[in-house]
Amino acid sequence: MPRLTARSLNRATLDRQLLLRRAELTVPQALERLAGLQAQTPQTWYVGLWTRLAGYTPEPTARLLAGGAVVRMALMRSTIHLVTASDCLWLRPLVEPVIERSTMGAFGRHLTGLDQAELASTARELLAAKPLTFSDLGRGLAQRWPDRDPAALAQAARAWVPLVQVPPRGLWRRSGPAAHSPIETWLGRAVDPDPSVDTLVLRYLAAFGPASVLDAQQWCGLTRLSEIVDRLRARLVTFRDEHGRELFDLPDAPRPDPDTPAPVRFLYDFDNLLLSHADRGRFVTVNFADQGFGTTNEQPRSVLVDGFVAATWKLATNRDTATLTVRPFRRLTAAEHEQLDDEGARLLTFLSPNTTDHDVVVRQPQPG
Repeated sequence: MPRLTARSLNRATLDRQLLLRRAELTVPQALERLAGLQAQTPQTWYVGLWTRLAGYTPEPTARLLAGGAVVRMALMRSTIHLVTASDCLWLRPLVEPVIERSTMGAFGRHLTGLDQAELASTARELLAAKPLTFSDLGRGLAQRWPDRDPAALAQAARAWVPLVQVPPRGLWRRSGPAAHSPIETWLGRAVDPDPSVDTLVLRYLAAFGPASVLDAQQWCGLTRLSEIVDRLRARLVTFRDEHGRELFDLPDAPRPDPDTPAPVRFLYDFDNLLLSHADRGRFVTVNFADQGFGTTNEQPRSVLVDGFVAATWKLATNRDTATLTVRPFRRLTAAEHEQLDDEGARLLTFLSPNTTDHDVVVRQPQPG
């Protein structure tokens, strides 16, 4: 099998994740190309679209979200993702075992002996009137099961009823409770009764390949995907990475020259790029714990320089001033510093268009 270096894998995945050049795509087209966008925070994922799409402005995306053309809901790895309405209908039933496994791991002792069908039916009845937060839903369910933990009941409903997190939560520059509604209520359509796991694997490879079976499992949370990949072998091409691991890809997927230039790109705190492979070595060559992120729950907002994570960034606003502070992990060249300043200035214009003073501060590491 041909061998692919980490740099080859880097450029291939950057291309598919729209990070080698900003794409002239609509938001729904981009979400389908990306296999969804992780979006458990209400706002930061907008940066993920800005950094990938040419001429991006957030207000049209907010209108798509408000109208149900795109949705935010628990999907891969049991985390909130932004996907098109059509994609959520087949993705959600495929990843339900992942959501259920996560729920039972955290709340299973409170749910022993509970009738799944009865709880799902009761939850749908409570949600029929209006979207509810999990706190409100749990209190409602506890009226039927007063001896059960309300939080556990609400999480069981999340696992057993496909729920969309509804606006205004997630709308640009707006806030709202994390309220949920069943898919069929919000979209007027039911989930796919017979979704294809083959499609799931092929969509993953199109968005994140070349990749191993373990990579695909890390992305979606499902297990035993080797059986699916074996069934698909005739439709795939295979490679080895620098460690000898077998990688799979679509025959016609882009695999650019490893020396293809990669521009500076600012990633948001839960960017798909850094969370969708078991081996993140194609993008990350530093230990985040060594950079001070190992003792907190903070997820750093990263900067790609030459395609690899080379810095973190933070935004601070004070009256009319917006400051973007970048902390590189290594000394930057003059050309890299210039690219970072330019892209940082564009990010400040996107995030703080109404402030008059913008400042990009790069705190270069000291020698030694």
